[in-house]
Amino acid sequence: MPIAMEHPPKELSAQEARSAALGYVTEAFALALLDGIDGDAFAEAALCTAMCELVAAHGEDGAAEVAARLADRAAAGEFSVARRQ
Repeated sequence: MPIAMEHPPKELSAQEARSAALGYVTEAFALALLDGIDGDAFAEAALCTAMCELVAAHGEDGAAEVAARLADRAAAGEFSVARRQ
């Protein structure tokens, strides 16, 4: 059931929106882990959900371009928790 808001949400810059979105996803991931959901399973589900949203917003080709950039960024170590040596 949707939650009624007393005040309309403020306009966010693109960077503020990305930061807020990352906070929501991080919180959802932590809650899933606390409920015993496997991290790999949650991560794959989150990626699939994200790809569905990207396809809806940008089409298959646009979503594929985003995925290709993410692959390059992952290979470069951008998402690694530990520092690369």
